[in-house]
Parts: sequence; C-alpha cells; structure tokens
Amino acid sequence: NTFVYTSIALVLQLVLGMLIALLLDSDRKGYGLLRAMMTLPLVIPPAVTAMMFLLMLNGSFGVIARGIIATGLLPAGFSILGDAQTAMAGVLLAEVWQWTPFMVLIMLAGLRSLPKEPFEAAAIDGATSMQAFFKLTLPMMSKVIAIAVLIRGIDLFRAFDYVKVMTDSGPGTATETLTSYAGRIYFGNADFPYASTIALLTLIIVILVSSVFMKVFKVKL
Repeated sequence: NTFVYTSIALVLQLVLGMLIALLLDSDRKGYGLLRAMMTLPLVIPPAVTAMMFLLMLNGSFGVIARGIIATGLLPAGFSILGDAQTAMAGVLLAEVWQWTPFMVLIMLAGLRSLPKEPFEAAAIDGATSMQAFFKLTLPMMSKVIAIAVLIRGIDLFRAFDYVKVMTDSGPGTATETLTSYAGRIYFGNADFPYASTIALLTLIIVILVSSVFMKVFKVKL
C-alpha cells in the first residue's frame, strides 16, 4: 500500500504540476494572481484537508460522491471511502489536491529560469511546441524535476494524516501504510518496541531509496 500510494500520487502530482505550470508560465495580466493562488491549498493543515474530503466523499451528502453518482458511474448511496476497491483513490484525491500546487510552484520556478535563446533558435528552425518541450524543456528541467520528485517522494512515503482521518487504514487494511500501521500499533496496542521497529524500517527504506535516486540522477541538495 505504501509503495502504491507513493507511486500513484507522485506520478499524478508530477504530471499535473508540469501541465499547470506550463499553463501559468505567462506574463499576461492576471497570471501573477493565479500563481499566488496556487499556494492556498498548501497552507491548509493536512488533517483539515482530510476532513474536507471525508465530508465531500460521503455517499449520502458529499458533493463529490453525489456528483459521481449522478453520472451513473456509482450506485446511489455508494461510499467511496467505505469500499476497499475505491478507498485508496479517495485518499489519493485529497493528497493530490493539496500537494499538486507544490509541484506547480517548483516546475514554474524552473520554467521561468530557462534561457530563451534555445527556444528562439528552435522556433526559427521550425520546431513545434511539442518538439521544443520534449527536446529542450524536459532535458533542461531534469534537475528541477529530480529534486521535486525526491522531496515529494520522501514526504509521500511517510503519509499518515490523510489515511488516519479519512479511513483509519480501512476498510480492513485497504489503505494502511507503514506509518499508519506503526501509529495503530503504538497508540492502539501500546507495543512501543514493535512500532519503533516499523518506524526505523521506514527510515532505512527512505534513506536507501533516496541515496540511490540521488546517485542515479546526480542530485545534489
């Protein structure tokens, strides 16, 4: 669950972050305000965000759940967070909504720092926008993307707030992650040594994966 949660959230946040950053990479009037508004989700405590989505995904009165039910994709009264097949998607929705702006801001900073000359030369040579993106933007943004992935990946691997508030690792253990499992063992069973071992194992995994990632992508912090 931890690896699935981290992988899916990371991919979605990275793709959406880059797409939104490309849209906001403009000096036209009003775009500065839009860029500033991207920070708003980041100032909300994760537990509050989780509670917001817990209510919006409620099958009886939640605006998101009722909207999906109205399209006929889900049966009436269906509980997204109460079903083992959809609970993880519900938790990921809150995670992606809150932290995609973080990716947007990092990608936007990278895009705004790129030199203009290579793009002007590519335009003169007849390169399309898509060719310029894949041949110029992505290669020049590789270090920025790697740092963003590293920072978000570490944070996602220790996800706890959303899981605890929205599903409490349920239904059953459908959304249980390493950190939520450690929390349940610590606070529920008062098994401090075992919970500490799980927490230490999580730290070791994060350090090993981060070290390999930094070595492979030559990331320097």
